[in-house]
Amino acid sequence: MIEVDLRRSLLQLAREALEARVRRDRLPVPPANLALPMSGLFVTIHCAGDLRGCLGTLDDHRPLGESLVRLAADVSCEDPRFRPLSMDELTQVTIDLSILTPPELVVDPASIVIGRDGLIVERGRRRGLLLPQVATEHSWDTETFLAQTCVKARLPADAWRTGARVFRFQAEVFGESVTVDPVVGQ
Repeated sequence: MIEVDLRRSLLQLAREALEARVRRDRLPVPPANLALPMSGLFVTIHCAGDLRGCLGTLDDHRPLGESLVRLAADVSCEDPRFRPLSMDELTQVTIDLSILTPPELVVDPASIVIGRDGLIVERGRRRGLLLPQVATEHSWDTETFLAQTCVKARLPADAWRTGARVFRFQAEVFGESVTVDPVVGQ
């Protein structure tokens, strides 16, 4: 579990980076003492309750603060599904952070737990990832979650049955409330 004070620090740093990018200011320099064992990090933003961007990395070789600043800045304008955030939207944006555990190979799809596990599907150079909360938000069952993760990887929906490798991971997810105050957990 990530301590409440560290959660607040991470969310504050993410907020500063996001706002700096939108305002075209200099990005904040992350403190050197931000250290967490992690396998991946995702930054998700919502505007007035609607998804507005989500970017992440499975690369755990960069320092946490450096990855967080880069992702929080980039999510404001680099998610190809959305237009860049405007200054007017900043007061309506909330940020969620997902700190991922190392992925483990799924041998039996029946072992996947909806709401706890996120999924990665790989075949060749194609890879798709869906965070644990996605299946819950869409009320998906395990087979639908697997199929949608395959689609995210630009593979056929049944690729998980025909040779694609499936991994699961967990994520500690926390974020800002609508009033931009850190929430202890979600």
